[in-house]
Amino acid sequence: MNVELKKELPIIGIVLIPFVYLALIWNSLPERVPIHWNSDGEIDNWGSKFTLIAMLFMLPVLTYVIMSVVSKIDPKKKMPLMGGKLFQLKFFLVLFMSLLALVIVYMTKTQSSSPSFVFVLIGFLFTFFGNYFKVIQPNYFIGIRTPWTLENQEVWKLTHVFAGKLWFIAGFLIIAGSFIIDSSIFIVVFLGIVFTISIVPVIYSYLKYKRLKNENI
Repeated sequence: MNVELKKELPIIGIVLIPFVYLALIWNSLPERVPIHWNSDGEIDNWGSKFTLIAMLFMLPVLTYVIMSVVSKIDPKKKMPLMGGKLFQLKFFLVLFMSLLALVIVYMTKTQSSSPSFVFVLIGFLFTFFGNYFKVIQPNYFIGIRTPWTLENQEVWKLTHVFAGKLWFIAGFLIIAGSFIIDSSIFIVVFLGIVFTISIVPVIYSYLKYKRLKNENI
């Protein structure tokens, strides 16, 4: 067996798990199933159960495909320098998407919702990215991709070290907050955290770029 294929088999297995689960419960699902819940965990939209198949392709399958090709089509050709870290990132992201898909299918089957559990999953995703940001090499697909990080490798490195700490703390706050704060209120807090960790590293990269540029004048 090809060494590369043998390495990919565990991830392919993880991708298939939600499909196997959906196949097992398919006949027990009604033709119309809940496909969306509001912040209070109440069903607010219904659709055909065939939309669940599309959802599985949009989560673990699409994630697997994207992570399999980005290193090959990256113009900067630096992602392969991550070596085993890139494979670990791919493994974790596919695992996360498969778990999320399983949760969604289960909630659809039981017509129930657990917003707190979803927040916990997202919190773990942020802490994971926080740990990995410092090893991500400059590229056009993953990381804090601003004109200033892509222009200057030192700015890329400094920004991702800073963003890594920020995302790790944010992930911890999301996990803790999901247990402490009511989900209908926490959604506002969650959106505020996401906005902060999205915009602050962008501003940081610009300021670092300007400072380094002024120092080199």
